[in-house]
Amino acid sequence: MNIVAKLAEEFSLKKYQVENTIKLIDEGNTIPFIARYRKEQTGELSDVILRELNDRLTYLRNLESRKEEVIRLIDEQGKLTEELKKEILSATVLQRVEDLYRPYKKKKRTRGTKAKEKGLEPLAEIIMKQETTTGTIEEVAKPFINEEKEVLTVEDALQGAKDIIAEIISDNAEYRKRIRSVYFDKGIIQTKAVDEEEVTVYEMYYDYTEPVNKIANHRILAINRGEKEKKLRVKVVTPDEEIIEYLKGQVVENSQAITTEHLIEAIEDSYKRLIAPSIEREVRSTLTERAEEEAIKVFASNTKKLLMIPPVEDVRVLAIDPSYRTGCKLAVLDDTGKLLDYTTIYPNEPQNEVEKSKETMKELIEKYDIDMISIGNGTASRETELIVADMLKEIDKEVYYTIVSEAGASVYSASKLAAEEYPDVNVSIRGAISIGRRLQDPLAELVKIDPKSIGVGQYQHDLNQKRLGEALNGVVEDCVNSVGVDLNTATPSLLHYVSGITPSIAKNIVAYREENGKFTNRNQLKEVKRLGDKSFEQCAGFLRIRDGENLLDNTAVHPESYDITMKLIEKLGFTKEDIRQGKLKNIEQRILEYEIEEDREEAVDNSFNKTLKSLEELSKVKIGHNKKNRKVSRTEKLEKRIAKLSEQLEVGVPTLRDIIQELKKPGRDPREEMPKPIFRSDVLKMEDLRPNMVLTGTVRNVVDFGAFVDIGVKQDGLVHISEMSDRFVKNPMDIVSVGDIVNVRIIDLDIERGRISLSMKQV
Repeated sequence: MNIVAKLAEEFSLKKYQVENTIKLIDEGNTIPFIARYRKEQTGELSDVILRELNDRLTYLRNLESRKEEVIRLIDEQGKLTEELKKEILSATVLQRVEDLYRPYKKKKRTRGTKAKEKGLEPLAEIIMKQETTTGTIEEVAKPFINEEKEVLTVEDALQGAKDIIAEIISDNAEYRKRIRSVYFDKGIIQTKAVDEEEVTVYEMYYDYTEPVNKIANHRILAINRGEKEKKLRVKVVTPDEEIIEYLKGQVVENSQAITTEHLIEAIEDSYKRLIAPSIEREVRSTLTERAEEEAIKVFASNTKKLLMIPPVEDVRVLAIDPSYRTGCKLAVLDDTGKLLDYTTIYPNEPQNEVEKSKETMKELIEKYDIDMISIGNGTASRETELIVADMLKEIDKEVYYTIVSEAGASVYSASKLAAEEYPDVNVSIRGAISIGRRLQDPLAELVKIDPKSIGVGQYQHDLNQKRLGEALNGVVEDCVNSVGVDLNTATPSLLHYVSGITPSIAKNIVAYREENGKFTNRNQLKEVKRLGDKSFEQCAGFLRIRDGENLLDNTAVHPESYDITMKLIEKLGFTKEDIRQGKLKNIEQRILEYEIEEDREEAVDNSFNKTLKSLEELSKVKIGHNKKNRKVSRTEKLEKRIAKLSEQLEVGVPTLRDIIQELKKPGRDPREEMPKPIFRSDVLKMEDLRPNMVLTGTVRNVVDFGAFVDIGVKQDGLVHISEMSDRFVKNPMDIVSVGDIVNVRIIDLDIERGRISLSMKQV
């Protein structure tokens, strides 16, 4: 198989893009590095496409490796033919390779292998040939009776032969391929309750059917969980008679043979005992893999949006980890996230110390000049929110609060990392610190937690944990590198997600910092233990140094492009000091002006007609079949001039474009473009809600069937996929993402069960 051609076709890419990407991956470059700093070679492929391409490359390489192994194993048995080898080499999926290998695979002792040991394979061959049309089947089978091998009767001999035939039919790759296709095209998933009287969350599946080729991924995962918890029985209902007739048509060639009746019995046994259970498992497994892959994508997308929620900078925070009996843990953080104070209050049941708790919060707000209150969204969150909102009405200072996801906070609190960060602080208080820091810098705090514990997916504990872990770590890596990391403040837990930095190198960076003081330039990284040239190449562009010796160290410009960047700055008449003073915000305008001056100089040396033509080309372009003229847009002019500059500076256009963007706004944080959290000063109760009420909320989770939105009451509301838009919505993620601020209308309320149905239509 030509892997490059295959990948180019599947991803609709050009050959050079695939070849260069594979070369870069094989050279040990990370996906974030390739995506950001090798755009010319990949044709500007995104990190998402690069990861998908890398996953597919791994699969295809494993497929080719397995083909070679299967060919070797069959050849060692002396059974490899050119036709079989060609079949194996042309396979495009691993399942096909395994089907072709199946007849030659060493099996455990089965009914068929035991029959072969008894010398019944020749009898099976006689029956399969269907040549005997005279005499009786008993006469054919009698010579194979052998008391020593426990073949005592004609029936024993025939049964053994049929067992051999059943396995031969079951192992036929073409039959399995066709039957598998029938299962997917015509199969029906059927579920029944184990106990119809028991009330469970799986009631909709107590008597449920849906075609295999139409069942939604989230229903597959729900059914699997119900089966695992022994609440549901699941089977695939298939057109068995149709399949058996197909097998008969393939195997039976002479209906007049005296062996035909036994051959048909072997066919039926092969399907019912061997093929059907095996194919059903394969179909269920394929559906599960498909559903898991989709769930992992959903989880990864949600995690990315959560990690990229903008930090709330320069605020002093009072963080609250709510609870009932054990009290609400309070942590006071300064504007850098440093812990200043902590305590516990008991405003909720059973103590109900509401007034005392209010006074404690008021004292902390006044003492530390608090700007914002961050409340965890777990147990007792809304009860605590009510008290906080009431308290804020009683103070003169303008303080707001917001609800923050506390998923994984308890995992962090009890972790080794938390113990290292706060050795003298109680475990319960560490949770409150995490809740506060998640508001100040969500990314830096959430990377301390296993991504699977962040809680923005569906059925995450039922998924392939290795695959989920790989996908989520990739997401965290992409987020960290797209934002950039402050080299002088980052913790090891944040640093080790930076391209090219291992956990041990991350610790060495911090150790170097503690021993030698702050980094003043990126080149000092080369002095860090075990951080070699390759690691430096991979990580340098993603690490930031504020107020360093080189202003470019606080940008995403890679050190390998510093010379080009300085040439660009000088060419446009800027200085290094202009970068510091923010004068390069208008660099694009300077590029336009600079190039225009150059064009005028060229025009002097050309004829009048050429000058007119040149000016016309700058101002007009021909478009469409009707040859209408239009003015060239500013963007088009800029792109042309950047292209000219790239030739003069001998650098690729994508790299030059990135350099220009960085110079416009050094230290730019891409999270600034994301929706900010909703800050509140008052609170709603479930009882305040009414149908048709329009509210603003925050999307907390997106799943296959819709999105959960926090509208400021105890329970998140559900916007079903059918209520997301007036047009058809195939995937909720096409409409919303985690962290989005949306307007919703209440369409149904079930206060007793705590359910809120929302709509985004016409609001």
